[in-house]
Amino acid sequence: MTHDHNPIKNSEVYVLQESQHCPAIPPPSPPSPSTPGEEVPDFIDILETGLNVLRTESAALAQITTIYESNTHARNNFEFAVKEIVTCNTRGGKIVIIGIGKSGHIGKKLEATFNSLSMGTHFMQASEGLHGDLGVIHARDVILFISNSGKTPEILGLLPHLQAKVPGIPAIIITEARTSEACELIKQKPGTILLSAPMHMSEEAAFGVKAPTTSIILALAIGHALAITSGKVMHGISLCDVFHKNHPGGAIGATIEKAQMTQKVSDRAIPIMDIPEVSCNLAVSRVGLMMFQSQKGWARIRGDHVVPPRRMKAFQMDNNLPIMSAPGLLVPRSQWHRIPADFDIAEAQQFVNLNRRAHGREQKFADDEVLVIIEDGEMCGVLEIGDLMAEA
Repeated sequence: MTHDHNPIKNSEVYVLQESQHCPAIPPPSPPSPSTPGEEVPDFIDILETGLNVLRTESAALAQITTIYESNTHARNNFEFAVKEIVTCNTRGGKIVIIGIGKSGHIGKKLEATFNSLSMGTHFMQASEGLHGDLGVIHARDVILFISNSGKTPEILGLLPHLQAKVPGIPAIIITEARTSEACELIKQKPGTILLSAPMHMSEEAAFGVKAPTTSIILALAIGHALAITSGKVMHGISLCDVFHKNHPGGAIGATIEKAQMTQKVSDRAIPIMDIPEVSCNLAVSRVGLMMFQSQKGWARIRGDHVVPPRRMKAFQMDNNLPIMSAPGLLVPRSQWHRIPADFDIAEAQQFVNLNRRAHGREQKFADDEVLVIIEDGEMCGVLEIGDLMAEA
């Protein structure tokens, strides 16, 4: 008796019924080797292309670092830009970052970085400024333009309307131009602070394509330098705490929380030896400059007086006064509050809170008063009470 082997329809594929007499289906053949006419890139060539990109961008960063280390104009402009941003945030304004395209993506990243450091920032796409977004800009703000060419049409088209709305608003630009005279935007808005980010080699010459790569890395690096430096000037030693408050989530937040559980008060203190010692004959303005340049924000005089950052920032009198004659600026040894170095943060905060309640309306243990950290009977560091209590 014979058996019919009719096909069974399965969607659009026809599968023959199995039979003991059907030969086994052979396994699929391996891929055919490339024919002589096909070109397959050698792995070494592929890797070398990637390494060329890394080397080129690394060299560009090294060059830009050298410029800001050695060029007086670049150094001064960076300092002016930082001061403009700090002044803007101090008076209740914000940073408005303007860019478009790849520069716009950088702007959004920098917006997030500035905001994470509690420096109010808003990104505005240049083309949207002509469709209502100019409303976010106010006289107390500062503008940060990002334009590699310095002549992005959408930004230049926005300038007349920007200047009509807020005449004289301070501005900064990150661009490849080496001088203000070479930047079209600065020609149209004189007084804009130039943060130069020139490439040592064009992207087309380096990679054979004009795709924004090295220029993006340089602009982002300058932006990061601006954000971190401005944050340190604004918040001093408490910058880390400010960031912690603004970033409680994710892996960063988890790491921070774990570290805080074991952090000692001495970990936050400024080591005494890192604080510049200044002459008692110097003017307040000169001492303030030295405090800023030291990046620690403090000064000490003769070992028995210190100038904490909060008091210097709040000082409203004549900056030409001798430092020893400036009322309320110096904190003498007799007003220092001693605390053991092995206190953890929670214990130190409890110590301050107990003393604040004990003194009531006497305003003792205020934010601008000084904690002196004692280890083995010796003073090892200082800390403003406000920095300690930032997370309390």
